[in-house]
Amino acid sequence: MNNKFDALKDDDSGDHDQNEENSTQKDGEKEKTERDKSQSSSKRKAVVPGPAEHPLQYNYTFWYSRRTPGRPTSSQSYEQNIKQIGTFASVEQFWRFYSHMVRPGDLTGHSDFHLFKEGIKPMWEDDANKSGGKWIIRLRKGLASRCWENLILAMLGEQFMVGEEICGAVVSVRFQEDIISIWNKTASDQATTARIRDTLRRVLNLPPNTIMEYKTHTDSIKDNSSFRNTKITL
Repeated sequence: MNNKFDALKDDDSGDHDQNEENSTQKDGEKEKTERDKSQSSSKRKAVVPGPAEHPLQYNYTFWYSRRTPGRPTSSQSYEQNIKQIGTFASVEQFWRFYSHMVRPGDLTGHSDFHLFKEGIKPMWEDDANKSGGKWIIRLRKGLASRCWENLILAMLGEQFMVGEEICGAVVSVRFQEDIISIWNKTASDQATTARIRDTLRRVLNLPPNTIMEYKTHTDSIKDNSSFRNTKITL
């Protein structure tokens, strides 16, 4: 990855004694390039499995966000703060991304990794999320990396058996604890949320007395909080 940045630096180290006309021309060309780039990215080719790769049932996108704790966030500032890492369509493409990513247990500060179906933003207000909610499990420090890996492998492997209900998963690194959550489309569907809860217990190998909390995204929007005022289930 560094080579890419080094190459950019090298490009910039050329002769700077050029007249103003040239630099204006360059600015014009640069604007055109930026325009072309944004047009081509809007026509970006669909991500598909490579030859002989193992396709997943859905394409997924990794996202990353980090914010300063204590600073109130609006949905607009949150959206600006969330960065897309990349999208994959096969088991092999997933491992290519995942093997280069920092493990949650090694993240610092107030950071989150999100893994959502392609086309769904990890935001309460997204059309796919707005009628849904999430199961929340609070972890003591040291467990996040293993639990996150088990959770996303179960999600990619369609182990939850709830049709199209799963939207994505999040691991949230905080100072005192780490939190993992899985988001589903329909908060009012109790049979589905119960099945997701039971599968979570199994794939994460949670002790029977683990506290699990469910929170609808409507409630999150009301109190502008992901993890406060939750319904606790044993």
